[in-house]
Amino acid sequence: MATMSTSGFLGAGWAFPVSADTALARGEETVRQSIWMILSTARGERVMRPDFGCGIHDLVFGLGDAMTASLVADEVRGALLRWEPRIDVTDVQVRPDGDGSVMLISITYEVLSTNSVFNMVYPFYLESGEAAR
Repeated sequence: MATMSTSGFLGAGWAFPVSADTALARGEETVRQSIWMILSTARGERVMRPDFGCGIHDLVFGLGDAMTASLVADEVRGALLRWEPRIDVTDVQVRPDGDGSVMLISITYEVLSTNSVFNMVYPFYLESGEAAR
């Protein structure tokens, strides 16, 4: 029986953001970049797949309060559950940073094929119109 390496199961793909050197992301890095792409894409933004993405962009004009933080956490959980089947989201915490114009989304997830646990922080900008970096 042939065994598949972990990186083979997780795959390889173009690194995000796409650059001129067309580097490939491999293994668990593909998962991290996929999560970033899901959160960075507003629903309706992709013409051929209008349901892809995360609904946090509908909350961009929300207040930097506990209610908005709760809605952001729910949207993140739902989007990752739907669009990233290679992970189990174990925790999503959202807190305002600074003057309330930025919410930091802390996501703890486990890559199912390796049982490796990771944490990433995604900055979500409110009202200012700045793009996530």
